[in-house]
Amino acid sequence: MINIGLLGCGTVGSGVVELLQKNTETIARRTGDTITLKKVLEKDQDKCRTLGIPDDMLAADINDILSDANINIVVELMGGIEPAFTFIIQAMRAGKHVVTANKDLIAVKGKELFETAEECGIDFYFEASVAGGIPIVYPLKQSLAGNRIQEVIGILNGTTNYILTKMSQEGQEFSQVLAEAQQLGYAEFDPTADVEGLDAARKIAILSSIAFNSRITLDDVYVEGITSITPADIKYARELGYVIKLLAIAKEDEEGRIQARVHPAFLPLSHPLAVVNDVFNAVFVRGDAVGEIMHFGRGA
Repeated sequence: MINIGLLGCGTVGSGVVELLQKNTETIARRTGDTITLKKVLEKDQDKCRTLGIPDDMLAADINDILSDANINIVVELMGGIEPAFTFIIQAMRAGKHVVTANKDLIAVKGKELFETAEECGIDFYFEASVAGGIPIVYPLKQSLAGNRIQEVIGILNGTTNYILTKMSQEGQEFSQVLAEAQQLGYAEFDPTADVEGLDAARKIAILSSIAFNSRITLDDVYVEGITSITPADIKYARELGYVIKLLAIAKEDEEGRIQARVHPAFLPLSHPLAVVNDVFNAVFVRGDAVGEIMHFGRGA
């Protein structure tokens, strides 16, 4: 039996709880072990109770999880830098394996987290931090390890891809589509991180660090958002045989330096990424052995 301590029971955390409840038998059959939620740390404990989590599973503080010798894995879904960073470091030093979906934390504090995980001899997984449910971190680290990666290009933000798709298909202004996206729940009340390209920049920092075995931080990424894109821009692109997408790009130059950037770009209609629309994400990878491959799915 594998016991989990969950940090955070918001939108993502509650989804994990529901998944563990709904697919208990499927998970056990495929992993060969029973995965059990043992403790949950969440400020809003009433939210946990609505998910059927009993009071004896609610942790009063992080020490309830760290001191429980039966908890094997800590799953951090709190978001933000602190206290998530401190809690993860404490969990690692307590000998617990860690899983996180926290892209901000990986992009900013990844170096310290990887070093602590290695020092403590524990496993640290962060697949869910990039591109929603698309498996891309593991393929870059393992499946494509024999390749020299030449280029990674991604549509890594569902909000901006939805906005650009609607602008392209319906000719609407940016502000109109953003308001619609907010009403549908595709965009946050404060959409700055999405529409200014910061969310995609954090994700390409993570992917480029893995793909090129380097250490790329958010400060290394050139970032430009989509707020200045107009229907006229999109019409002009279409007339020339292109579509405008917010692309996250990482490649190695001739001198071995990693260039990472996020910005709107004219993409030929013949490119595989050109047909990735709405809230979907995709990651296009070019390697010297595998050639061109693309991972596609619903993103974040």
